[in-house]
Amino acid sequence: MTDRSDFPADMPPGERIQRLRERRGMSRPVLAGLCGRGPDWLKGIEKGKRQLRDHGLLVRVATALRVSDLSVITGELTPRPISPGARLMLPSANGVRDAVRGSLFSEPSEGAPEGTPSVDVLRGRVAEAWRLWHTSRFQRSEVSALLAGLIRDAQSLPRRLEGPERRQAYAVLADVYHLAQQVTAYAVEPELYWIIADRGRRAAQDADDPLSLSGAAWAFGNGLRETGYAEEAIQVAEEAAEAIRPRLDDAPDDLRGMFGALHLHAAITCAREGRDGDAWRHWDEADRTAARLPDGYVHSWTVFGRANADFHAVSIGVDLRTPGSAMNRAEAIDLDAMPSVERRSRVLVELARAQRQRRDQAGALHWMRRAVDASPETVRYTPSARVLVGDLAKDARGPLKSDAVQLAEEVGVLTA
Repeated sequence: MTDRSDFPADMPPGERIQRLRERRGMSRPVLAGLCGRGPDWLKGIEKGKRQLRDHGLLVRVATALRVSDLSVITGELTPRPISPGARLMLPSANGVRDAVRGSLFSEPSEGAPEGTPSVDVLRGRVAEAWRLWHTSRFQRSEVSALLAGLIRDAQSLPRRLEGPERRQAYAVLADVYHLAQQVTAYAVEPELYWIIADRGRRAAQDADDPLSLSGAAWAFGNGLRETGYAEEAIQVAEEAAEAIRPRLDDAPDDLRGMFGALHLHAAITCAREGRDGDAWRHWDEADRTAARLPDGYVHSWTVFGRANADFHAVSIGVDLRTPGSAMNRAEAIDLDAMPSVERRSRVLVELARAQRQRRDQAGALHWMRRAVDASPETVRYTPSARVLVGDLAKDARGPLKSDAVQLAEEVGVLTA
């Protein structure tokens, strides 16, 4: 592992970064992209024409270069270890950023079907991207490669249409932004993430459709919860669920599915706040909703259905720090009934958390191993999962140590 002694004490940070990059066989555009910047920015750093003063950017550079101690780059005498939960940047972040901030007069993207895509064609492309998100083990890398083109085409379509077709185009645009929010969570700078989240809300308002509006509430609530605004997240989910409740008697399955997804969202958020009764109250509502839907029903992007309701019961038990309850609930889940690889990986992480709470290191390592096997990128891009992997590598003893360290290396968690 690289340490400070590998470099002369007086070597500037930029030269250290260049040497570390070249050792890893990494090009300047690749490293810059992983840091959410352009190659000219990195060239300025390496040549000493620009100072790397921003701590967040320094952590991104070190994480991309697999350096666990910031002092290796800065040359400081005091070690500065990086937290295992350090944010990873999406490799395609630059393309997504450019698409989101692109011209208001942008044309359909290169490689899109000839001419302006119709609402139906674009809706099909979005549905396929959601399918890829749920079926690929490397969902962030594969979907992010499609995302910039989808964003450009979806942004340009509504202004070419009128009346009902225009509202339909806004509904598709809202779905694109919700997908982008999923892909970029924890993986781009917060400012870009919140631009995407807010645009999803605005597109749903322009669509003026209950399904789009409830989907926007679900997606926006996710952002609020993950950035520390739990009470606001609960309020958003509850208000949206109550707004569509009167429509449920004659509602299509997808609106019922969104109603259930909103209650699962509120259940998890309440559990993280320690609100036991409210968490299970919302889960009970979601459970009843799942029971009223056809056998095998799964919402196309929230994956709400019978299996997801059962998965969330495990998560609630873990978030309430009742690992025995979580493991008992886990006995009822059927991993194969969940078509989403990403969601299966996340519930396996929850089982690892439960075993960690029970101080069962071997059990936690077993479930985390299965989570990584199911989807390496789900674990790699989720800060809480990365922290757990780092803790397992740090605390494991005896025969478990080598397995825990190997897992950390696979996930890209830096261990001392």
